[in-house]
Formats: sequence, structure tokens, C-alpha cells
Amino acid sequence: MSNQTFAPGPTENTVRDSEGKTHTPPAHWALLPPGDAALTRRVKAAGEHWIVQEKKGRRMFSKGIWAPATTIEKIKAVLEVERSSESYAKRKVADKQRRDRTQAAYVDEFFDSVVSYLDFHPLHDAIARKMARAITDHATPVGSGTVARTKRISVEQRAEAAVIAWMRHQTTAYDSMVIPRVKGKRREVRRMLAGRSKELLHQYRQNQVSSLDCPLIKALTAPANG
Repeated sequence: MSNQTFAPGPTENTVRDSEGKTHTPPAHWALLPPGDAALTRRVKAAGEHWIVQEKKGRRMFSKGIWAPATTIEKIKAVLEVERSSESYAKRKVADKQRRDRTQAAYVDEFFDSVVSYLDFHPLHDAIARKMARAITDHATPVGSGTVARTKRISVEQRAEAAVIAWMRHQTTAYDSMVIPRVKGKRREVRRMLAGRSKELLHQYRQNQVSSLDCPLIKALTAPANG
């Protein structure tokens, strides 16, 4: 039963296996909550443990790991000593600076990819850049959970998906629609709205915008367009 993966059980101190059977961790074990990646990684490497995960929608969320309490406390004490050292503090600062540089570079790359996807007529360049900035500011923050943060598709594909998603919420009535709880209906509505959004983008690319009183202009001039 060691080093297995379970779902949360019916009570706080139980887990459930893939067959639905309930198990109780050994009495000398403790639950290490998620949140400290280094501690979790070392406890896993130290020996016996149970991983607890819960699936919500398509995503899997960690609920911590069960492991011998003495192992957890021993590794936690070692980590506390390491983290109190001057070298650790310097490394943390350097790591943060590196992450900040990486994030800033990605934000710039994503913004350029959005502008490239929009490909508006030169007369609408200012609108394209304002729109790209709004989309980038909304989609790129670390932990935002948006399509811009996935690595499963290229940045160009992320940019296109982010544009369509932003337009769905900002230039259509999607958020106020009452969509029947029928399988595939929401996907059908999104596909229909994506078609409208792409038609609006085409008008800006061809300089065929019929009126400045269009939903895109309204979204970009509203007090909040994130």
C-alpha cells in the first residue's frame, strides 16, 4: 500500500482508492498539506507515502500527502536550517529576479503575438495595440489559469485563443446568457460567438468597420475591460 495515489475519503483521516474502497493511513502517519514544493518533494523521496489528489473538472488538485510523521518533522527541521542561511536568502533573491525576467520576456512575446494575430489595418493600429494590452494584462499573470499560461500549444495559438476568449466576455452577451444545461450546448454557443468575433476582426483587418459604435470600441473604452 506504499507510494500510491488516492482520492480524499469520506472523512478527514481517510482516503479512497481507484475502486472506491476506503483506507485509513497508519496511526503514526500525518498529512502534509500542499503548498511547500521542496518539503513535499523530499518527503516523497524519503520513502513510504500516499499521494492524495482530487479531480475537479479536467484538473487535478493536490490535497497533500500522507507519510510517517517523524519523516515529515525531520525533513521540515532540515529545511528550516537551510532556509535560515544567508546563501539560501541570496539564492531566493536571484531566483525571483530570474523568474521576473522570464515573465517580463513572456509578456512582451505574448503581446507581440496578439498584435500579430489581430493584424488590423494600419488605420486601426492604435486600437489593435490597446486591445492587445488589455488581453495581455488579463491573460499573462502567473497563476491566472488562462490559456496564455498553458504550454501545450504554441504562443501563437495561445494568443488566438486568448483574443477569442476575451472578445467572448467583452464584446458579446455571453456572460448574461441563459444557456440550457444540455451537453454540448455551451460549446455550441461559444463556437457561434467565436464566429461573430472573427467576423468583427476581419472588418478591422480590411478597414471595413461599419461604425465606431461597435462592441469592440465599447469594450476598450469601458471603465474595466480586463
